Amino acid sequence: MQQPLASRMRPTSLVGFVGQQEIIGENAPLTKLITHNKVPSMVFWGPPGTGKTTLAEIIAHEVSADFQRLSAVTEGKDALKKIISTAQKNKEQERQTILFIDEIHRWNKAQQDALLPYVENGTIILIGATTENPSFSIIAPLLSRTRVFIFKEHTPEAIQTKLREAAEHLNVKLSSDVSTYISDLAHGDLRFALNSFEIAIQIAGKKTLTKEIVEVAMQRYLRYDKNGEEHYNIISAVHKSLRSSNATAAVYWIVRMLEAGEDPLYIARRLVRFASEDIGNAQTNALLLANQVFQTCKNIGMPECGVALVQLAEYLAKAPKNNAAYNAYQQAVSDVKKYGALGVPLHLRNAPTAFMKDIGYGRGYEYDHDLTSKKSEQECLPDELKGRNYFTDSE
Repeated sequence: MQQPLASRMRPTSLVGFVGQQEIIGENAPLTKLITHNKVPSMVFWGPPGTGKTTLAEIIAHEVSADFQRLSAVTEGKDALKKIISTAQKNKEQERQTILFIDEIHRWNKAQQDALLPYVENGTIILIGATTENPSFSIIAPLLSRTRVFIFKEHTPEAIQTKLREAAEHLNVKLSSDVSTYISDLAHGDLRFALNSFEIAIQIAGKKTLTKEIVEVAMQRYLRYDKNGEEHYNIISAVHKSLRSSNATAAVYWIVRMLEAGEDPLYIARRLVRFASEDIGNAQTNALLLANQVFQTCKNIGMPECGVALVQLAEYLAKAPKNNAAYNAYQQAVSDVKKYGALGVPLHLRNAPTAFMKDIGYGRGYEYDHDLTSKKSEQECLPDELKGRNYFTDSE
């Protein structure tokens, strides 16, 4: 079976590698390390299709190292043991071993721990590839023994360069309009662009390759991992856009999530939280509307509830802001953690029995409704918190 076009077009040297000039450009640090054969253990972090695997293979070729590869999705410690055995033999013969672990974030702590002694003593040069933030997905001891290089999305120009090369390789015509269209839809993923180009050619057959055919081949493509960093980045953008009263930005990020398949109830829950955290009593209807939209999403689902979420986002963005409730909650949490289970003052305690009354429960309590002012000045906090006011700054 023939390999996909992206695999067939993969360069084998730095000369053919496109993009990531900050990492592998003429005067970039990694370029100098390769030149002097001083390649360290590394983590390549970036979106799919940005050249992480390709660069790892090129590095191994450039320094004449034995290239071993593992997929963290399907392989674990048993496969690692076999590679370590090979690496130890290589070391005896003064040959380097580069171990490339694809999607290293999929390995658990015990599996990552198993790498430590061999990275430490130089038995292997580790290159781990991940689409997840290494500070969250890779254990600290391993991270401290590696250098992290951040891969960026390919530019449209870089993708178009490779598309032209691919067209020449396949001996097909590719107009600049179609090339631009593919690069735009690929969103920086070169592998996706090349493989989609090949599919489009197969669909077109003897016909001229058009944008319409490309659209069919590429379908809809939005990078979004419900459990990954991009998920949290985008919901953070929603929240902060609302806080900045930027309704358009909030709606854009919400729709990005919905179009990528996010559960609308997740977004609705976060908007309910925002209504309390950032608006609070500055506009009490915010929480009521947020809850109503949550119920709407629950009742009718997508795509119908999308408009309700947009309606709510506009309302929340334009509403006056007040985070007094949020600040009060945080201060109260801090006091609870600091002082523990403080006793309820005696005058506030319930006294259902004569014995409790005799020992002081409820004694001295002032019933505010019996007062002319309808407001007593009695202390309602434990002595340790006497005089505390969580809402001072909001008054």
